[in-house]
Amino acid sequence: MNWSLFAYSALAWLAQPVLRRKLRRRAIAEPGYAHAVPERFGHYTPKDLGRDGAGQWVWVHAVSLGETRAAALLVHELRRSLPGMRLLLTHGTATGRAEGRKLLLPGDLQVWQPWDSRGAVHRFLRQFQPAVGVLMETEIWPNLVQACKAEGVPLVVANARLNEKSQAGTQRWPSLFRPTYAALRAVWAQTEMDADRLRSLGAPVQAVLGNLKFDVQPDSALLTQGATWRTASHRPVVIVASSREGEEAQWVAQWGGRKFHGVAGQCQWLIVPRHPQRFDAVHDLLVSAGLKVARRSQWGDGTPPTDVDVWLGDSVGEMPLYYASAHIGLLGGSFEPLGGQNLIEAAACACPMVLGPHTFNFAQASQSACEVGAAFRVLDMEQGVQLATALARDADALQRARKMALAFAQSHRGAAQATAQAIATVARGH
Repeated sequence: MNWSLFAYSALAWLAQPVLRRKLRRRAIAEPGYAHAVPERFGHYTPKDLGRDGAGQWVWVHAVSLGETRAAALLVHELRRSLPGMRLLLTHGTATGRAEGRKLLLPGDLQVWQPWDSRGAVHRFLRQFQPAVGVLMETEIWPNLVQACKAEGVPLVVANARLNEKSQAGTQRWPSLFRPTYAALRAVWAQTEMDADRLRSLGAPVQAVLGNLKFDVQPDSALLTQGATWRTASHRPVVIVASSREGEEAQWVAQWGGRKFHGVAGQCQWLIVPRHPQRFDAVHDLLVSAGLKVARRSQWGDGTPPTDVDVWLGDSVGEMPLYYASAHIGLLGGSFEPLGGQNLIEAAACACPMVLGPHTFNFAQASQSACEVGAAFRVLDMEQGVQLATALARDADALQRARKMALAFAQSHRGAAQATAQAIATVARGH
């Protein structure tokens, strides 16, 4: 018996009441967390299709919004490689589930990811019996992986990544995680560095296929609308994209400083917080700093007002619109030690980004973008504001950076098709 897995399973079972309380608290700000809570524990209503679909489900797990957008590219190619497949889509967050609804066709199904207790996982697998399971990027759960192996469900990881911090944390529990990674059927990594780290944990890395997010094709209508906003602004537009807690306060501190007040005022700022539950708090922070703010949720389909300091992007699913409306941006999550958000979507919208020091979640993409002039590295928010505003007001430098950003995004495409073909081979073999 693996005593580490036994202890982990006991803790997962004991933590279920804590999870229920957490979901109730999250649902206050995001009502989606109150939806279908029994699904998280492997209990499904009669509307959920069961054994009549045995062996036909292609199960894709995309925990949150970013993974779900990457999964959309993969699902499109999977439908080509596996005609007649039925998609079983699981998520862990309300934003991921809301985005995932767009991917469903008749016969498909969407449920919550089962909590990683033995009971919930086994009920999930008995209910759906998928032909193959696809975990997106980083979602490795010990009981889920071991149960799939025991039930004969081939479980793979697509678009896999693993940063140094996560590798070190996982290596502290080798008796739990090495058997977990070894039990996977196949892993396809984003980069060679990801592949090396995953192999060090015993993962069966089959190939390095690149990052699915390079295959993003931004909605043309959103790009057109964003260009209209950019043109309508009397000032260069600088976006703080997918900002995380603490970063807006850093930006406000720079705005209030003597060195930057005049320069910052020459730009139209657009701040888009990463998490919807923080929209109101960020708004209050900006207003309390004496800034005039216009919320995206309040100006509707028209052009945003131009007599304000900040446009606040308080909507979900409109990042291409926001990137297209900006001349250049600061990358959220990189000015706090959080690993950085995805800069690839910005590049696909021809929006070059200024990166803070913390980009370990997208280390290879960040390094490559900086090498070709599609992104720029700084040490802190002070330098970031200074560089972004300088580039925004330098027409020639800005045009070069925008051209390089788009070329960078376009030159790395093709991972979705290659990954789908590899998954289809595993599914047919099952």
